[in-house]
Amino acid sequence: MSEIARIGVVGAGQMGNGIAHVCALAGYDVHLNDISEDALSAGMQTIEANMTRQVSRDVISHEDMTKAMSRIHTSTSLDGFSDVHLAIEAATEKREIKESIFKSLCDAVPANAYLATNTSSISITRLAATTDRPEKFIGLHFMNPVPLMKLMEVIRGLATDQDTYEMALAFAKRLEKTTTNAEDYPAFIVNRVLVPMINEAVYALYEGVGTVDSIDTAMKLGANHPMGPLQLADFIGLDTCLSIMQVLHDGLADTKYRPCPLLVKYVEAGWVGRKAGRGFYDYRGDAPVPTR
Repeated sequence: MSEIARIGVVGAGQMGNGIAHVCALAGYDVHLNDISEDALSAGMQTIEANMTRQVSRDVISHEDMTKAMSRIHTSTSLDGFSDVHLAIEAATEKREIKESIFKSLCDAVPANAYLATNTSSISITRLAATTDRPEKFIGLHFMNPVPLMKLMEVIRGLATDQDTYEMALAFAKRLEKTTTNAEDYPAFIVNRVLVPMINEAVYALYEGVGTVDSIDTAMKLGANHPMGPLQLADFIGLDTCLSIMQVLHDGLADTKYRPCPLLVKYVEAGWVGRKAGRGFYDYRGDAPVPTR
């Protein structure tokens, strides 16, 4: 296994900027790519704000932050990926978009570079098959928010070789992440369990079993969850939750994974959670207010 020193990250959204954040703190040089300068600027502002919060809590030093920020380079092109050792895709949870990104990456990165996806549900084998190096392709599913969550799901595709797997474990260790191995089945482990629970909470709301507030309160106090399922759905993004449910429903052909019509309705309305200002809660005021 060659030494990993330079990382490319495609996507500066909540997952991509989090991945760039932890890689830079771990001493990697990071090339962060997105389709617009605005997206990159917003991503860098988030990284700076999150690192500043870590400094204020004595998690890292100001010197650590300064060095890490200097290691992150941004661009709307993939030109900076010409010498990366590992390229990680962290784009929206749409298979067609991810496949298009990997086709571009194959032309941009060195022939011996590893490719990884942060997909939360899509087949690793299928994505790998769109590349020129399926044996050097792996799933690295970081949890959100990346700087805080300690878990990384490692998912091998059918063709992933042992060298790539060992690279992934060493990479996770340097990031101080705990790994769990998941087989390449729809939604892997965490989202296979978590997102159907969220979908069931939406069904409970849809069927009038409880209100947004009562459902979230019940699960926080009755199941000792730190966050209610509807509040968590807003944090993840209702569009992402819907995409994962669709992957589960299509991939496993079981009606228990049918997305709730109310979840579909919210996504159609553009009420996809905190990032849009509205989801199951309205975030546009001083405090979140349930929308149902």
